[in-house]
Amino acid sequence: MAELTFCQKVNACCKFYKSYFLMFGIQLGSAGMFVITMTAFNKGMSHYVFVVYRNTIATIALAPLAYFLERNIRPKMTVRVFSEIMALAFVEVTLGQCFSFLGMKLTSASFASAVMNSVPSITFLLALIFQLEGMKIKEIACQGKVIGTMVSLGGALLMVLYKGPVLGSSAATQMHQPENVNDPTGAHWLLGALFLVIGCVGISAFYILQATSLRKYPANMSLATWVCFVGALQSTVVTIVMERKHPETWSLGLDSRLFAPVYAGIVTSSIQYYVQGYVIKATGPVFVTAFTPLRMIAVTALACIFLKEKLHLGSIVGGLVVVIGLYLVVWGKSKEQRAMASDESQGQQQLPIIVPRIDVSSG
Repeated sequence: MAELTFCQKVNACCKFYKSYFLMFGIQLGSAGMFVITMTAFNKGMSHYVFVVYRNTIATIALAPLAYFLERNIRPKMTVRVFSEIMALAFVEVTLGQCFSFLGMKLTSASFASAVMNSVPSITFLLALIFQLEGMKIKEIACQGKVIGTMVSLGGALLMVLYKGPVLGSSAATQMHQPENVNDPTGAHWLLGALFLVIGCVGISAFYILQATSLRKYPANMSLATWVCFVGALQSTVVTIVMERKHPETWSLGLDSRLFAPVYAGIVTSSIQYYVQGYVIKATGPVFVTAFTPLRMIAVTALACIFLKEKLHLGSIVGGLVVVIGLYLVVWGKSKEQRAMASDESQGQQQLPIIVPRIDVSSG
């Protein structure tokens, strides 16, 4: 057998690690969205206006791809499907994105990215409540998901209730620091944490509804385009009501207030959506979900450098606990999916492992 040339070895190596490179790039791109968006918020941009522009740009970016790539598989639009699209847009954009970005605006980018890791656990919990997910507590896979959900939610609660010292600062320095809007002990921080949780619930509800909608409308990218379009319309109405006394908030400057929605709409809602779908087909959802904590690490590093955010011990410990819970849920789900693949007679539907999209989040 002839020995491979250097170029052939490099090509084979690139093919083997392509999914790793793509997921690494996705998480870095998503982390950039958190930091750029927070920069725009710090410059006074309304989170309501941001959601409108983001989903409008995402619609424009996704529509051509959906039209050409899914023209042979896209089913006819019906009144029932469109009503489900309106519901999807409400929970994912109007509820999920608006509350998530409001929560991030009142807390910090690193805190928000850590809390978003609890979305898979909240999704599993909602699926149990509405009896959409099987509950076989004697099976180790189910035990892993249940324990992971409790651990993840416990970590999120720890982040909200426990501040801890600022890492890298002396005790004397912390005693003389003035209070500010992003102080974890203040009302703004607690309110922001509550809004983040509400946003996570909205995004989780979206994934549950999406699983049923895709059976009736099995054109994933076209469905995403419709959700972004309807979500943009719904959030426009919300913005008109909420910002009626501040019409100037609609204006954009040649700075992060323009770059943030363009970046989020094109990179995290369009390119990331397409690449993530490719990797899921190549490796499966477990592989994709396993890279989610990388985003939290990247956001934390970038936020400390560019936003000068302060890291508190409670946020670090709570974030790590959330990640542990996430991996327990992923492990349980992957074990369950392997069992389902080997037993085709099993008839009960299971929800897929989902990937948070505030980055996407969404839309």
